[in-house]
Amino acid sequence: MLKKTPLFEVHRSHNARLVDFSGFEMPVQYKGISEEHRTVRRAAGLFDVSHMGEILVRGDLSSEVVQELITNDVNRLSPGKALYTVMCRDNGGIVDDLLVYCLESNEYMLVVNASNIQKDFEWILQVNRGRAEISNMSDEIALIALQGPSSPEILSRMTTENPEAIPGFEFRSLQLAGYGNVLVSATGYTGEKGYELYCNIRHVNVCDLWEKIMDAGKEFGLAPCGLGARDTLRLEAGLALYGNDLDETTNPLEAGMSWLVKWDKGEFRGKDALMKAREQGPARKLTGLVMKESKKIPRKGYPVYEKSGQVIGEVTSGCHSFELEKGIAMAYLNREHATPGYHAEVAIRGKKFESEIVKLPFYKRS
Repeated sequence: MLKKTPLFEVHRSHNARLVDFSGFEMPVQYKGISEEHRTVRRAAGLFDVSHMGEILVRGDLSSEVVQELITNDVNRLSPGKALYTVMCRDNGGIVDDLLVYCLESNEYMLVVNASNIQKDFEWILQVNRGRAEISNMSDEIALIALQGPSSPEILSRMTTENPEAIPGFEFRSLQLAGYGNVLVSATGYTGEKGYELYCNIRHVNVCDLWEKIMDAGKEFGLAPCGLGARDTLRLEAGLALYGNDLDETTNPLEAGMSWLVKWDKGEFRGKDALMKAREQGPARKLTGLVMKESKKIPRKGYPVYEKSGQVIGEVTSGCHSFELEKGIAMAYLNREHATPGYHAEVAIRGKKFESEIVKLPFYKRS
């Protein structure tokens, strides 16, 4: 039996095409992926991302526990701020990529991927060793993402506060459309200006809030969007997806996430293994590639070859870029070939097609 988010009836009433995503029945599209993608780039889109997990870490030793769990430095946070990071196993493999929110000086919310909720929860409990209070709040939190250049104007219609005043990777507890204590975070997964709205379903009727946001955004061209557009948007923005570009066989150095590893912060899980990997240098790197022929689309698992015919890597994520009008992909390539400007070939249905290695992201908002 597939799980349903608190917004399931909204999706059904708007004739969304529903699919199984990480055990949830989720909208993959409404009117179409290309239309929804372009709407987010030029106006704004509304996404249900309530399938994500929320795990609370509370108590006097909560910062110590989170610091051991993540590669980034939790001591950079004060209440109202968030950071992006990864959690690693002791061997350096990535357990998950996540956001950490500092709710209070001794309370943190870890926002994890839907497919990893139970695994992450068990890992956090293991690392915790009884030091902090750990709670899986995933079933109590609905998460709505409002993304696109018109997002601040739309959200300002819902509150007396000024959403534009919230800096990136900060959040505020706001009253939206009469609902209090909605955590409004200036974060997202599309490469555009936007917000993520965390709602406790005991206090917020999220179906009503969704419709009120849609009404407020009507004049701006706001549209409901599915996970299909979310995937093409994040890939254009060069944002990794766990299960495709990241997993427990990859480490943050080869995934281009060394900036998330704060070596001087003290001990954390995976540090010794990552220091050894840094000394040796990664054998492969997560790289962007763009197809030469516009209609050729690379997909996950497709092999990548050098001109001599030797396999030099594999595609982890791929799609048609609606901004570039070409096929794009992320791929792990041997270190010596993972250089912008290098030309490689991708095997699509058994036939090889030329691509160029490029620096990520493929698209950056102006």
